[in-house]
Amino acid sequence: MSDRNPYTHGYGDAVLGSHRARTAANSAAHLLPHLRPGQRLLDVGSGAGTITADLARIVGPENVTALEVAEESSDLTRAELARQGLEGVRVLVGDAHATPFEADAFDVVHAHQVLQHVHAPVQVLAEMRRIASPGGLVAVRDSDYEGFRWWRETPAFDRWLELYLRAARANGGTPDAGRRLLAWAHEAGLEDVLPGSSTWLHATPESRAAWADTWSGRITSAPFADQLERGGWADAAEREEIAAAFRTWSEDPDGWFSLLHGEILARV
Repeated sequence: MSDRNPYTHGYGDAVLGSHRARTAANSAAHLLPHLRPGQRLLDVGSGAGTITADLARIVGPENVTALEVAEESSDLTRAELARQGLEGVRVLVGDAHATPFEADAFDVVHAHQVLQHVHAPVQVLAEMRRIASPGGLVAVRDSDYEGFRWWRETPAFDRWLELYLRAARANGGTPDAGRRLLAWAHEAGLEDVLPGSSTWLHATPESRAAWADTWSGRITSAPFADQLERGGWADAAEREEIAAAFRTWSEDPDGWFSLLHGEILARV
């Protein structure tokens, strides 16, 4: 990501609890069949570090570089790698729009949930293409918030989505990035592109509780809550009503929430 854009979610406990549940299996399954030991891999926007750690176990920690936008977020990656006992991964601070790497630096350049937050996603994809080796892979996965669906119908969730889309776009993001990945890849000069899509589903008691915890926390704490307050878009009472709706939904045995993602695998 670029430090020119505020990160809508921030790095509070409600966010990190959700991000730390991400694994290569549930977040990068489109890439896994193409990985092998020894490949040079860059993880752009490594964040909580759990996906990075899984990828490092496949290709070898000494072959992995993680790039984050700030020291705060790079420290999260370092801490998770240390917690998992993975040594040798390089964790650097830099701008995904203009990375510090030479051309042909990596065999695989990966980004998960990054392009939706940057101000120039095509530029980031072009940069990922530039630093990938000939024959290498650019692998991206991003959410499409406007493709999210849930049951039961809950007016508070409609309002939650309206507020999130407004905040994300005000921060320079593209919250429906998933559906745009293929077009962005072509615009960035990538020609051999395999598109795909996948979902996360929250419909078990455990997954509903986790989803409700993260969003009831995000909408009532900084920075998302502060942005809604500053903009005059939702006051504390309304934000708490939405949080309560998530908690109530999580207890419904019929509760169901599907999150759409777009994916690309591009051969350079």
